[in-house]
Amino acid sequence: MKLMTFTVPCYNSAGYMRKCIDSLLPAGEDTEIIIVNDGSSDDTGKIADEYAALYPERIRVIHQENGGHGEGVNQGLRHAEGLYFKVVDSDDWLDRDSLLTLTAKMREMVEAGKLVDLYVCNYVYEHAEDNTTFVMSYRKNFPSEQICSWRDVRSFGPSQYLMMHSVYFRTEILRASELVLPKHTFYVDNLFMFKPLPLVRSIYYMPLDLYRYFIGRADQSITLENGAKRVDQQILVTKLMADCFDLKELGKTEKRLQRYLLHELSMMILICSVFTYSNDTPERHRAFLELWQYIRRRDPWLYRRLRWRSNAIFATMRHRPMRRITVFGYRFFKSIFKFG
Repeated sequence: MKLMTFTVPCYNSAGYMRKCIDSLLPAGEDTEIIIVNDGSSDDTGKIADEYAALYPERIRVIHQENGGHGEGVNQGLRHAEGLYFKVVDSDDWLDRDSLLTLTAKMREMVEAGKLVDLYVCNYVYEHAEDNTTFVMSYRKNFPSEQICSWRDVRSFGPSQYLMMHSVYFRTEILRASELVLPKHTFYVDNLFMFKPLPLVRSIYYMPLDLYRYFIGRADQSITLENGAKRVDQQILVTKLMADCFDLKELGKTEKRLQRYLLHELSMMILICSVFTYSNDTPERHRAFLELWQYIRRRDPWLYRRLRWRSNAIFATMRHRPMRRITVFGYRFFKSIFKFG
């Protein structure tokens, strides 16, 4: 079995995918790279095939009709042979030295018979517009370089949560969770980061600034303008997350995990509100209010916790000035963390 599978979903990525793939090759001969060409109309497929010809033992290419980022991840997971699974977006890359440190630790733990369910590392916003960086660190949340459980995890900050960029799941955890991401839908990385977590029993945090998250393309889904256009997809993913499991029941055995999952759901709702209020048409506003009603019908306990005892308390404002404050807060955090 391979140590790790890197899955690289690509759609019209010819202009930047080489940097991404080249950054993964130093991980070692016992890792593999699956490039998923998601119906690209440029030279993405050709470049992917060139890499597969150069590294036939390490690189595989899947050509598919366009299904969106989620289906690219699904394909990678279906075909993965690695003990661990990592998604790397085609415009991002991994730091070489940090990658070598992580894979060396993984090999050490595997040889010692310690199969950690989830590795966590820092990630770095690489902002093209002004050539600045910002490190999203988890030093305050996890014990460093030791196996821990959810009971050892400390509280996350108001705007902080685990992202796809920061995690390296054991492949069998993802498969056991029956994770399947919806096609043609943005923001599915949030579902990827949510549904498998109750199956995670062991976590290992390494304070490495490993994943480099490129910010600067106009079509990125995290920009406020694109978020407003795709708020229906953000709402859909939030509903799918709310459907995953009974958080009240989970809290009886995993209180800190419950607290984290509630925090992540509240952040999703808050972002839904920002995307709604930034271009607040009656139709969009009704769709956002229906999200609250959906959660209320499905799980009254979850509705009460999110509506009155989380960050989401700021999400449903009756007056336009308060809605503008919500959007202003998003723009303020954006200017600090440069996430879009």
